[in-house]
Amino acid sequence: MSVDTQKLDLPALKQALREFVAERDWHQFHTPKNLASALSVEAAELLEPFQWLQQGHATELGEQGLQAVRHELADVLNYLVMLADRLDIDLVDAAFDKIKLNAVKYPIEKSRGTLKKYDQL
Repeated sequence: MSVDTQKLDLPALKQALREFVAERDWHQFHTPKNLASALSVEAAELLEPFQWLQQGHATELGEQGLQAVRHELADVLNYLVMLADRLDIDLVDAAFDKIKLNAVKYPIEKSRGTLKKYDQL
């Protein structure tokens, strides 16, 4: 697996979010619990554009639906970055660590092409 880390500019996003929050004096409200709650709400809102689609494919969204998904994804990402920042967690390191853990739980020869959970492989 190869990833071009030059394109991963989470530090710039984190700094922009810090500035946005500081300008509004919202840091006082951004406890880990509140950020996790907001993240959960935004993740749930991501389902709304897909709610009544026949198959749930991207082609069914249309321009307006795709824009709604884009905005919700941005909200999810922003809250995720703020929560990780507040907890001093490096998201990129955590994500790569999780990929490694999942590779052990889901070996290719047992998991390829199946929806089974790791404990059912």
